[in-house]
Amino acid sequence: MQYNDYPAEQIAAKLEQINKFEAEFGEKPVSKSWRKWCTDYEYRKREWEWRQALGNYASKNAHKALL
Repeated sequence: MQYNDYPAEQIAAKLEQINKFEAEFGEKPVSKSWRKWCTDYEYRKREWEWRQALGNYASKNAHKALL
């Protein structure tokens, strides 16, 4: 599988949600991480790769926990 980035409109919409949240509640660790996700292509790519690796591991090794 190859990483395909999210559409720019979807990323911009999420960033707008973050701006509204932070205006109301201030910066929080979760909003800070979402801001990083929205503004850094490499961060999104690494996050996607991590999820793929985790799913791959679970699909091949999760059954071993039941043995």
